[in-house]
Amino acid sequence: MAAFLLRRLANYAVLVVLAASLAYLLAAAALTPRANYEGRAPRPPEAVVDAQLTRFNLNDRTPLAERYGTWVAGLARGDFGRTWQGEPVNAELWRRLGVSLRLLVLGAVLGSALGVLAGAYAAVRRGRTADLLVTFLSYLVLAVPVFVLAVLLQIVASRTNQATGLRVFEWVGETTPGASDGPFGALGGLGDRVRHLLLPTATIALAQFALYSRYQRSMMLDVLQADFVRTARAKGLRRRDALLRHGLRTALIPMTTYFAYTSGLLLLGGMFTEKLFGWHGVGEWLIDSVTRGDVNAVAAVNCVAAAAVLLAGMASDVMYGVLDPRVRTGAVA
Repeated sequence: MAAFLLRRLANYAVLVVLAASLAYLLAAAALTPRANYEGRAPRPPEAVVDAQLTRFNLNDRTPLAERYGTWVAGLARGDFGRTWQGEPVNAELWRRLGVSLRLLVLGAVLGSALGVLAGAYAAVRRGRTADLLVTFLSYLVLAVPVFVLAVLLQIVASRTNQATGLRVFEWVGETTPGASDGPFGALGGLGDRVRHLLLPTATIALAQFALYSRYQRSMMLDVLQADFVRTARAKGLRRRDALLRHGLRTALIPMTTYFAYTSGLLLLGGMFTEKLFGWHGVGEWLIDSVTRGDVNAVAAVNCVAAAAVLLAGMASDVMYGVLDPRVRTGAVA
C-alpha cells in the first residue's frame, strides 16, 4: 500500500503544480489591477502607477512569462507576493483560511456522516416511509442552489426569532461585537459563536447530506442482494450484522472516490455561504479579489484550493486502502 500511496502522491504533486500555474496565468492574463487607480482623483501619473504595479509584480505591461517566473520564484520560498495595496498575501491568506476551516470542516463532517447513514438506512428500508422521506428531502435540497438555500434558512431563522422573542439564530459574521463582555464573559462569547455558526453550518451540511445520501443509497442497493451478503446470512449472521460488517463496508468503497470529487463542490458552496453570512473567509476574499483584479490573491487562493482538493484525493486513497484489502496487498494498482 505504501508504494501505491507514493505513486499517487507524486501524481498529485504534479497536478498541484499544473493547477497552480494555470490559475496564476489565467488570473494574470484576465485581471487588470491597473483599473484600481483609474477612479482616483487626482489620478496618479502613469509612471507612478507602473512603478507601483511593477513593485508588486502586477504590471500588465510586463511580459506574462516574466511575471510568472517572478511569482514561481516567490512561491518556491513560500511567498505568495503582495496584494495591489501592498499587503502581504500570506498573512491574510492564513487568517482567512482559519475562518473557512471553522465553517467547512464541521459542516462537511456532519453532512457526509449523516448522508451516508441516511442513504444506507433508506436502501435497507427501500420503498418504505423512511426511504421516501430521505429521498424527498435529498431531491428537494439538490434542486435548490446553495445561495438560495442559505437565504431560505435566514428567512426561517428570522421568523423563528420573531415567534420566540429570542435571538436564537444569528447570521451576520462570526460573532456579535461585545458578546464576551456581558455578565457571562467567555461563556457568553462561546454561546454567541454557536448561534452564528448554526445557519452557515446547516447550509453546508444539508448540501453534503443530499449528495452523500443519494449516492450511498445507490451503492447500498447494489450490495443488498450480493452473494457475499447472502453467504454471511447463510452462515448464521443476523441480517443487521451481515449488512453492517459486509454490505456497508463494501458500499463505502466507491464513496471514498466520491469524497474526492465532492471536495470541489464543498469549496464552491463554502464560497457562497461565506459571502451570504458575512464570514470573512477565503471564499469571500476570492470573490472580492476577482472584482479588484488582485492577481496574487486570486492565484494564492486557487493554489490552496487545488492543494486542498488533491489532499482530499489523497485521503480518499488512504480510506480506499483501509476498506479494500486488495490495495494493501498490491492486487489493485
